[in-house]
Amino acid sequence: MVYFSAHEVKVGLKDRTRLKGFIRELFEREEQGLSNLQYVFCNDEYLLRINQEFLKHDTYTDIVTFELSPDPDITEGEIYISIDRVKENAERYEITENYELHRVMFHGALHLCGYRDKTKKEVEIMRQKEDEYLKLYFDK
Repeated sequence: MVYFSAHEVKVGLKDRTRLKGFIRELFEREEQGLSNLQYVFCNDEYLLRINQEFLKHDTYTDIVTFELSPDPDITEGEIYISIDRVKENAERYEITENYELHRVMFHGALHLCGYRDKTKKEVEIMRQKEDEYLKLYFDK
């Protein structure tokens, strides 16, 4: 199951049923099992506290992803997304907030499928996968 919730922010997320189905499809395409996935949309301050407490990072970020399942083949996770960062990044890259929000959502799902973004090569692969899923989602 895929769930969406908001913590002290408004999220203009359209066609949630289709999006949930697409996220399940992303996991299927990546051959990764999916049990439960919770997206939590929040503000910068809330995500900063999570970043500090759990990851010991004292920086703002657009996303923090947690894998909670003891079974590496079946995902149970939480993805926290700062709507403040999404808005700022959309403006910076001159794209819509909706498009950037979906990019970040797919980015988190890809992390749970095993993709990383610490090295230049990993970032390149992650961007290719994000673009692939954005194209699939928005061109349907």
